[in-house]
Amino acid sequence: MNDSPAASPPENQVLDLKRHIRGIPDFPKPGILFYDISTLLRHGPAWKEAMRRLADIVRPHRPTLLAGIESRGFLVAAPLALELGLGFVMLRKRGKLPGAIIGLNYALEYGTDRIEMQADAVRPGDRVVVLDDLLATGGTLAACIALLRQAGAEVPAAAALIELTFLKGRERLGGTAFESLVAYDD
Repeated sequence: MNDSPAASPPENQVLDLKRHIRGIPDFPKPGILFYDISTLLRHGPAWKEAMRRLADIVRPHRPTLLAGIESRGFLVAAPLALELGLGFVMLRKRGKLPGAIIGLNYALEYGTDRIEMQADAVRPGDRVVVLDDLLATGGTLAACIALLRQAGAEVPAAAALIELTFLKGRERLGGTAFESLVAYDD
C-alpha cells in the first residue's frame, strides 16, 4: 500500500481494510514484513469501520471487560471498550504497571517473556475478551488468556485487526474463539 489514504467507498460498497494497512519490509529486522496499522488509524472512515466490525465480533461474547495487549492492542481495546460501554484492562510487559501486580512468564521462540496486569484488574467471573492489533505465533495472546484465567476471569474470545494465518497462532489459543478483520496468508 502507498502512503496516501484511499478514498472512502460509496455507501453500497464494503470498505477494504487491507487498503489501509501498510506493509513495511525489513522491519524491525531484515526478512520481516511489518504490517503497519498507523495508516488505518489516521484514516477516520476506515478506523471507524474497523471498530464497528470488531464491535460486531465482540458483542455476542457478552464481555464485562475488554483487555488490550501492550501497546498497539491498547489502541484497539480502549476505543472499543468505550464504544461498548465496558471497562478496559491493560496487559503489559514486565515492570510497567504501578501497584500490586500479577504476572505470567511464557516461552518465546528464543527465550522467555512476562506479561502482567494489576492484581485488582479483574474479578472472578468477569467475562474478558482480549484484543490486539495482530496475531502472529500466538504466544503472547495465549499467555494473556492464561493470566486472565489464573485471576479467575472467563475468556470467551479474543480478536485482532490482523492475523498472519501462515504462522498458525490461533492453534496456541487452547480452543478460545478467535476472529480477525484481515488475514494475510504469507
